[in-house]
Amino acid sequence: MDKVLVIIGPTAVGKTALSIKLAKVFNGEIINGDSVQVYRGLDIGSAKIKKEEMDGIPHHLLDILDPSESFSVADFQRLVRQKIHEITSIGKLPIIVGGTGLYIQAALYDFRFEDPGRNDEFTSQYDHLTNEELHELLRRIDPEEAYKTHPNNRRRILRALEIHAHLNKTKTELLAEQQRVPLYDVFIIGLDMERKQLYDRINQRVDKMMQDNLLEEVYSLYKQGIKVNAIGYKEFYDYFEGKKSLTEVIAEIKKNTRRYAKRQFTYFRNKLPVHWFNRENVSEEEIICKVEEWLHKRG
Repeated sequence: MDKVLVIIGPTAVGKTALSIKLAKVFNGEIINGDSVQVYRGLDIGSAKIKKEEMDGIPHHLLDILDPSESFSVADFQRLVRQKIHEITSIGKLPIIVGGTGLYIQAALYDFRFEDPGRNDEFTSQYDHLTNEELHELLRRIDPEEAYKTHPNNRRRILRALEIHAHLNKTKTELLAEQQRVPLYDVFIIGLDMERKQLYDRINQRVDKMMQDNLLEEVYSLYKQGIKVNAIGYKEFYDYFEGKKSLTEVIAEIKKNTRRYAKRQFTYFRNKLPVHWFNRENVSEEEIICKVEEWLHKRG
């Protein structure tokens, strides 16, 4: 079984810095595990690593799509598995880094995405609905799937509705029933810290994003007709339309990011076999020792 190292944790916990360190120590290459960072132009709001921060370590699955293109968990699964094979075949260690729990889980485990097949008669009954109205319909039927799906991803929304209509269960329920068989010898590092410190770091990160011209990044996309349904982007649209002040928008981004961090912890703790390390109490050297022990074990 090929070995795959994974670094997960909520936003602002310090995944990027640790990933560079471990990639250097263990001859690794990094695979992006964030569903927003695959998009070109979504840099500041997604806290995407800068070229100079990569320190010569190859990074994969960053900036591979335009914001107008759809990207599903099945797409992510296929691409990540391809990258794991490529990196392993040249004798290096694949390191997945990110905070999108379902995407990472789908890549590492035997997830199969059941599709009842395209039925034009079924989908045509929704032709009169806008993307936003269709997304709202999905939200009522399958809130978790709606949360993970961009309103513009009409095909994925229709597929989720079709699964519900034909199988009498939601896509979320279907995925939950699947057997979780690991496809790799995986060591998952989870980074944690005391909540108050984490939330302070999140607030500071949002302030830094504003200093780095996040407003300009979002407005540039908005002028092109691109509205991104992700934290750090979606909050600005009320400001552009004169419904909220910039101060209110910044506060909302901080609040939404803190709430998202809480949901990330819940998902990771319930869905993945994580080795947790508190960033305040555990040194990088201790983490390196644990990874070395795992690497020397037969997979």
